Amino acid sequence: MNSILHTHKSLRKIETLVENRTIYSAEFAEMNIYETHQKAEQVYLEFDFPIIATMISGRKIMYLKNKATFDFLPGESVVLPAKNKMIIDFPEATIDSPTRCMALGIDSEKIQETIDIYQNATEIEESFAMSSNLNLSPLHLNNNYQVQHLVDRLLQTFTSGHKYKDALLDVMIKELILRLLQTNARAALLDETSYLFDNNRMAFVLKYIREHYREDISVENLADKACMSSSHFYKTFKNTLGETPIEYLNGERLKQAKKLIRTSSSKLSEIAFSCGFNSSSYFNTQFKKQEGMTPSQFRKTILH
Repeated sequence: MNSILHTHKSLRKIETLVENRTIYSAEFAEMNIYETHQKAEQVYLEFDFPIIATMISGRKIMYLKNKATFDFLPGESVVLPAKNKMIIDFPEATIDSPTRCMALGIDSEKIQETIDIYQNATEIEESFAMSSNLNLSPLHLNNNYQVQHLVDRLLQTFTSGHKYKDALLDVMIKELILRLLQTNARAALLDETSYLFDNNRMAFVLKYIREHYREDISVENLADKACMSSSHFYKTFKNTLGETPIEYLNGERLKQAKKLIRTSSSKLSEIAFSCGFNSSSYFNTQFKKQEGMTPSQFRKTILH
């Protein structure tokens, strides 16, 4: 990311200290990087096209129509429909520590094309109206590492003079939309107030995993719960959520393991088995894969 920002700084001109805008254009999309170098309040912004905004650094306080006020932080995205008015506060921006945000404007037809692909490949019914979520009402999403990696690649490609820039961006933007749809679907499938929670096979399976993660669970077990063949279940689950059933199961187990590491003095091997892992080595491998450190290193960070 530092090298990408270095390239951006060499290309941009600072004309204002509040929401200084630099535009990088492509065939069917444009990337705007907004930088604010001083504290500011009640800054108005609106776009003529749908926007996927991702925080790069700093903090904004966002005021959007029909949504509660929220902090917008690095590692988060906001999907904003066209003509959606927003008011923004910048409580911490300074010359040395500016607030930076990427706002990716995408052709509406490209968005709808990707939504159609997603709906045809998943258990999310059309009545869930994913299209209206992306095109009619704002979404505030916590990104996963896959989305963050894509954002970094998009920034790098937009700021490059790559010969095949438009073709590369076409693939990456479709993937970004799919990842955000999966993030939104996961939230809806886990939301007890959503009708999907009680009326969707994937939602039933996710609830089952959360309640039985300590047990020995296989893809075949989960497919039976969903009343689907194992191959169809596996494909549908991955298309819907962006990860395999076992990856999701391990994520739930690791979530509980981290909670126990923080709150108990139990041996790590005991924690591993209590959370459903059948070996300490597999637990260590999965923990390091997700957290970038071993369970023992994680415990040391808690103690210090």
